[in-house]
Amino acid sequence: MTDATTTEKAAPKTRATRAKAAPAAPAAFPDFEAFAMPKMEVPAMFRETTEKGIENAREAYSKMKTAAEDATDLMEDTFETSRQGVVEFNHKAVDAAKTNADAAFTFMKDIMSVKTLAEAIELQSTFARQQFDTLSAQSKEMHELATKLGTDVSAPVKEAMEKSFKDLKVN
Repeated sequence: MTDATTTEKAAPKTRATRAKAAPAAPAAFPDFEAFAMPKMEVPAMFRETTEKGIENAREAYSKMKTAAEDATDLMEDTFETSRQGVVEFNHKAVDAAKTNADAAFTFMKDIMSVKTLAEAIELQSTFARQQFDTLSAQSKEMHELATKLGTDVSAPVKEAMEKSFKDLKVN
């Protein structure tokens, strides 16, 4: 058997091992007085002012962070409300289109089965009146839904603005 400790080969030196093996460079100009930092005492008033400035900066950062988080939450809520409202509005529009298409097909089927011109005119008049009433009702529903959507979307923004103005008045 061979002894592992006596037969180890030295690893070839690579650029990385040579860089690691290089001695640490001495500090530039260690004894040159022009670059030496003078030892002086910082006045207590200056130190207190600096600490107060740092504390004020931390408070301002905290307020800005809170305001940014609130704004992000507000935007997320607003977008979600908008998305839900638009989906609901689109469902209403599709339902209205289906109702109107069904009525038109029914009218076309009925108009093909009339025997006289008087029946066709009466059927046409009835269809026009029903469609006018239907479209009026659909229009009213869509308007109410759009108004509700606008109110729901703007409510969080209105609340946030009122809170901001209230906070400004307090400060």
